[in-house]
Amino acid sequence: MPVRRLPPLRALEAFVRVVRLGSAKAAANELALSPSALSRRVAALEDFTGKRLFTRQHQAMKLTDEGQAFYNAIGPKLEELAEAVEAQIDRGQVLRLHLGVPTLFGGQRLFPRLPELRKLHPRLHIDIDTATHSEDRVGDTLDAAIVLTKEPDPAFYRVQLDQNKVYGIVSQDLAAELGGVPDKESLSKQTFLIHQDLPDSLDAWKKAIGMPDLEPASVDKFDSGQLVLEAAAQGLGIAIMHDDHFRRAHDNRLARLFDIDVESPYRYWFICKPKALETRPVRIFHEWLLQAQL
Repeated sequence: MPVRRLPPLRALEAFVRVVRLGSAKAAANELALSPSALSRRVAALEDFTGKRLFTRQHQAMKLTDEGQAFYNAIGPKLEELAEAVEAQIDRGQVLRLHLGVPTLFGGQRLFPRLPELRKLHPRLHIDIDTATHSEDRVGDTLDAAIVLTKEPDPAFYRVQLDQNKVYGIVSQDLAAELGGVPDKESLSKQTFLIHQDLPDSLDAWKKAIGMPDLEPASVDKFDSGQLVLEAAAQGLGIAIMHDDHFRRAHDNRLARLFDIDVESPYRYWFICKPKALETRPVRIFHEWLLQAQL
């Protein structure tokens, strides 16, 4: 059987790196190429495929629809090729990922799906770090992290994982006591429970219920979302958290306070240094995370 003609692997490598790093400059740096040399490699791939893979404006390269379709088609195949080559080289060596994860995200969203990842990539092992301020440690003690924030530092490669509403979450008894309509006098006597890293959620919730100047009896801060939920379940106050946290808790002790939609100032992101996407453990986890849609 004749061997089919393939595009130059160096051209494919340049194309893939530009897509994954999101920057022609970053890709050129990674490959130790000048911008013009990188552009020539991509142009060679475009000549080979007969497709315009990028638009070029002021030295920026933006993926076209044809380019995205091409990447979607070849990305998994290149990954299979890389796995096959590495399997012959590393002889079953463990791949280790140091990942920062908020406790609540880990318990509710990540851990229930990790068996799927283990079946797909049995050599990938993940060291989980639930300490706070993960963003500050990515690229140092962490390879990557999932963070709950307004927007990560633009120096990171980042992918937004969701968009949530802010809920007031209380015990069933407290929900019955406060009723279905916000009452400023009653709410001013309550303790509010918030995560210390998400202070603006409370302001957004107060504004949405028409009480931006509400002064509660106390605002108690926690460094664990799981503990915020437990405190609410025990009747210790009104937890201000995401709708997703409420639904995934499956805790019949909890109730939503008032039927009012509030856009959250915060969302979950996957972040890493752009260079880290070229390492096997980070790349495997990143691509699985996007496909799994946790």
